[in-house]
Order: sequence, then C-alpha cells, then structure tokens
Amino acid sequence: MADVAYSAMARETCESADVVSRIVRNRDGIAEIAKCLDIGTAPLAVLCGRGSSGHAGVFMRYLIETRLHLPVSASAPSVITAFRKPLTLRDALFIVVSQSGRSPDLVAATQSARASGARTIAIVNTVPSPVADAAEFVIPIEAGPEHSVAATKTVVGSMAAGAELVSELAEDAALRSALGRLPERLFRAATLDWSKISDDLARASAVFVASRGLGLGSAREIALKLGEILRLPALGFSAAELQHGPRAAVSTKTPVILMRLMDETAATVDQVAAELSESGAALHLCGGPKSTLPWLGDDDPATDAITMLVPAYRLIERTARAWGFDPDRPPQLSKVTETF
Repeated sequence: MADVAYSAMARETCESADVVSRIVRNRDGIAEIAKCLDIGTAPLAVLCGRGSSGHAGVFMRYLIETRLHLPVSASAPSVITAFRKPLTLRDALFIVVSQSGRSPDLVAATQSARASGARTIAIVNTVPSPVADAAEFVIPIEAGPEHSVAATKTVVGSMAAGAELVSELAEDAALRSALGRLPERLFRAATLDWSKISDDLARASAVFVASRGLGLGSAREIALKLGEILRLPALGFSAAELQHGPRAAVSTKTPVILMRLMDETAATVDQVAAELSESGAALHLCGGPKSTLPWLGDDDPATDAITMLVPAYRLIERTARAWGFDPDRPPQLSKVTETF
C-alpha cells in the first residue's frame, strides 16, 4: 500500500481497523447502555441519519429486524423541522447516526423523539456535539478527525458500533465474536486490489451496485462514493430489484458491482449473478466461491458487509487520482452539511 500517503481518503480508509479496535475495546460501555434500554418493551426502532450515516442505518435495520425481531422505520427529520409534526414514539428505540453531530435536522428529530418518550441513542464521532447532547445515551465512534470530505472510517465505525449494540441487546455471542475478528479483517481488506473494475468504470454511462439484506447499506454507500468521488451516476439496489424494473437499464455500458454474503440471501445473489453473466453484463462479484474480485473468504455476513467497504473505498480513491480528480475535495461539497 505504498500509495496510502497520496490522499486523506486513502489514509483514513486504512485507519478503519484501528477505529473498530477501539470500539470493540469499549464494548463494556456499550453493554451498559444495552442494559438500560429495556429492549423487551420497545414496540419498534427508528433510525435517523443522512447520506453515509443513513447507509449505516440501513445496515442496522437488517441487524435489528433479524436479531431483535423489532420492526424498523427510517426517520424523516423534515416531519419535525418542516412540517412541525411531532411523532408518538413512547418506548421506541431511536438511534441517530452522525459524523459531525451538528446537523440541525438530526438534533431536532432526536430532541423530539426523546421528548415523546423514546429511548434515544446517538452513534456519533464528535463528542460533545449537539446531536450527542440531544440523546439520552451516546456511543462514540472515536475515529478522530476525518479530513477528506468523503466519509470512510466513520462509516465503518458507525456500522461496527451499531453492530456492537445489537450484539449486546440480542445477547448474540456469534456476532460479538465476529466483531472481535473484524479489525484484523479490515486491515487485510485494505490490501485487496479491485482495480480490475477501473476500465469498466472509465467506459461507464452509469454503475449499479447491488447486494441484499445486510449488504444493502454497503451497496448504497459504495454507489454514493462512486457519484461523489468519481462523478459517475451510480445506483445502489437490492439484488432482488435487478430482477425487476432496473434490470432493463443494465447493459455493457453499465457495470454491476455485486456483493454476496454467506447467509439466506446468497441464493438470490447467485441467481442474479448468473443471469447478468449470461447477458454479457460487465459483472464484478465479491464474495462466495465464484467471486471475481479479490476477497478474504467469507466470515460472518454482518461483519463482511462492513469489510467489503474497504476495498471499494480503495478502488474509488485510486481511480479518482488516476483520472486527475482530488478524492479529498469533491466539487461543490463540504465536510459538514447542515440541513434543516
């Protein structure tokens, strides 16, 4: 990884393993929060976040619904800030995810949820911050400063912190063990070279990124980064959606990055991969026995969904530099976006 020093994005991606190591070391603190939540009485969970933090929320949705059997709703902060309609969330589990902790809409949504009787948890990198102050409980990501506009280590940290919380709430020893293995796998994942995708990206009119279940948040996150850093139209879909309407838009000019996890969604992803290959699509598959991209070998699907972000981030950063783009400073964007 001799080129790590070329950009903050590259360096910060490679710091993800250290971020998760700190989160794992803090699991006793997360366990204490879990004990206070009385999850058995919660009628539902609500996840709140925008952009990359929202993608971490999609990942947590599948963890919560499959491990805790709680229905999950995505918060729409504009209901509070624009429509000024507080929600009835008594006893609900409300989790807000934020890197800066400064966006006014997330603060307002968290304050409103707490006032309505929800149990509010902030997963946030910056502590203290307005979002952290608004929540009853705080799980710090502790990723340190992130200088690139594109979030990387904070996304990985958000997902790992959310998984730690769910592992404690569900008393899931297997997930807890997988999270213990995650830092080492993230370190190794930073050496995986996905540059074989670059030629297809250079010819692409658009890119599809797809997975299913626990991988959907990562698929949407990678699609966001392709648009943000490489300025390519990119869409993140459930793999199942590529058997419906969006399939009509797939062609030799629209490469597909497909991520397969070793769980109940694998059969669908395998079927989609076979159909795309037969059609001549430019398919790049990560995971499973037929992976066309370098991979570590499958582990727990929850942590693999996080691990797959690292080689994707590295690919996008390297490609940006090869194309003459600055991966740290995409045009018209700033590090902290404050919406209301």
